[in-house]
Amino acid sequence: DPALERRFQPVVVEETSSEETLEILKGIRESFEDHHNLIISDEALEAAVTLSKRYINDRFLPDKAIDLIDEAASRVRLRTLTNPPDLKELEKNIEKVISNKEEAIKSQDFEKAAQFRDKEKQLIKEKIELEENWGRIGKGTKEKVDENEIAEVLSNWTGIPVYKLTETESTKLLKMEDELHKRVVGQDEAIKTVSKAIRRSRSGLKDPKRPIGSFIFLGPSGVGKTELAKTIAEFLFGKEDALIQIDMSEYMEKHSVSKLVGSPPGYVGYDEGGQLTEKIKRRPYSVILLDEIEKAHPDVFNILLQIFEDGHLTDSQGRRVDFKNTVLIMTSNLGAREIHKNNPMGFRKAEGEDLSYGDIKNKVMSELKKAFRPEFLNRLDEVIVFHKLTKSEIYQIIDLMVYRIQQRLELQGITIEMKEDAKELLLKKGYDSSMGARPMRRSIQSFIEDPISEKIISGEIKVGDNIEVTCENDEMYFKIIKITPSILKV
Repeated sequence: DPALERRFQPVVVEETSSEETLEILKGIRESFEDHHNLIISDEALEAAVTLSKRYINDRFLPDKAIDLIDEAASRVRLRTLTNPPDLKELEKNIEKVISNKEEAIKSQDFEKAAQFRDKEKQLIKEKIELEENWGRIGKGTKEKVDENEIAEVLSNWTGIPVYKLTETESTKLLKMEDELHKRVVGQDEAIKTVSKAIRRSRSGLKDPKRPIGSFIFLGPSGVGKTELAKTIAEFLFGKEDALIQIDMSEYMEKHSVSKLVGSPPGYVGYDEGGQLTEKIKRRPYSVILLDEIEKAHPDVFNILLQIFEDGHLTDSQGRRVDFKNTVLIMTSNLGAREIHKNNPMGFRKAEGEDLSYGDIKNKVMSELKKAFRPEFLNRLDEVIVFHKLTKSEIYQIIDLMVYRIQQRLELQGITIEMKEDAKELLLKKGYDSSMGARPMRRSIQSFIEDPISEKIISGEIKVGDNIEVTCENDEMYFKIIKITPSILKV
């Protein structure tokens, strides 16, 4: 009603700053301490402000910081409210005496019932005294809420592990290349480029409304594009589950594009929400992997343009979904033909690289410009080209794959040791410069996992055994070390 509206003065209440929020928390700290009977440290107040501002986006200060303090204090208080064992024992005895008293009354043994009644009164008196003493002890020793309690509560809210929240941002980002190289072999240029872009975003030099980073990974199949995306998710957000993987071959038709943000009103699936927007609402801190982006319908790129530029989308139900805490990664095999074509000119790094990384990137970019519009490419942070894997890099990948087999066998109480000659045979059987690391995975399945699994099922390998893998005359041999060693040829 415009007539009613103009008779009131609008009062706009802005979100408080971090400094103002900290002063508010200090002002209400005493009330929370009295209510929960504990002490809230200054570090806890500062952590509540900084962590809530960084990791909770759909609410405002000071409300979200106050809720953090309140829930953390409640958790600490509940931990101190566990009844002492003596009190539980007394309660059991009282229940037993009452039961015996009732049985005596039923059997009309009133003298015995009177004895049980007196014993019941005595036990109840002891219980009251014990409760009073316990209450006095509880009041005398107060628990303390610190920044770790705040981080633990926020971890439950956001799904980010506690140690990732408490570790300083600068320390974490400075060692990013080393952490990524623990899982991704080679691809130094790709890892350096991604690390620089994410550091640039986190240092505050980038528009805070845009995503943390937006990249296209280009290169042949099996060189580590998806693996790097998984590693980034684990590094930034603590676990691989923070990766949202969407296969763009499902969005090749025009009518399928609406599935990303949800069907319009009146269409099937309207109540379900979008496949992309719903996942981001549930996990706002995540890495989005759009696999084989070149297969997507052109309308998909119009949606991505808004994410790159504004950092948000509006789903079919009118709800705004924020992407500013996500990393967007698109993978494509575009340009792989150029990489294979240039192989005879010395593309592979370890065998004399005549073409520099910049030259190869320029060749691949020319292919990329034919497939994507300029306004799409201009909004990306980086276009990253992956080179083919050399023999030495595949050898390192063998070590990683064997280590994962070791971890799985250790769960069954079995150990495995692979000799160098066995690794050389795997390299000989599984190396294909044009196919990347995937043929090696198949070779390990055929030559290592299949024989071992057969021996485990048949009972030849048991808990406590050690498997020694060697090679002789281009054949794998498995030496099972137990009380009586036996050599099994495969």
